[in-house]
Amino acid sequence: MGARGELFTTQVTLDNRSYFFNVKENRTGDVFLQIVESKSKDGGDFDRHQIAIFADDMQKFFQGMEKSLAFIEKDHKNRQKIAREKKEAKEKATAKKIYRSKSEAEEGPKKTGRIHVVSKRTQQPVETTPESDN
Repeated sequence: MGARGELFTTQVTLDNRSYFFNVKENRTGDVFLQIVESKSKDGGDFDRHQIAIFADDMQKFFQGMEKSLAFIEKDHKNRQKIAREKKEAKEKATAKKIYRSKSEAEEGPKKTGRIHVVSKRTQQPVETTPESDN
């Protein structure tokens, strides 16, 4: 047995935090997991927090953790989907208009940026009656 009842220890280091996972045994022989967070503060001091999970409670503890992780993963995927849909909608709303090529423009009125009025009425010939001499 190691110092202070430590049976096993491992460390995970992140930016300004370190996490220690210590498997320990107390004086009565109970085995427990001690999780310690050590965070550096301004001035070189460290802020430490720890929790202890006893072997009898580990199954329930890890079930709660698994549920939390599943929620986080589902929520993350949902947020990505919403962000992707917003991005697609924004791109669709700000998409530039596509004008016809010259060959296509020959088929219809020329796009010059000016207003063109095209009548849909068909021109009917105006009938003229010969004027009678008075």
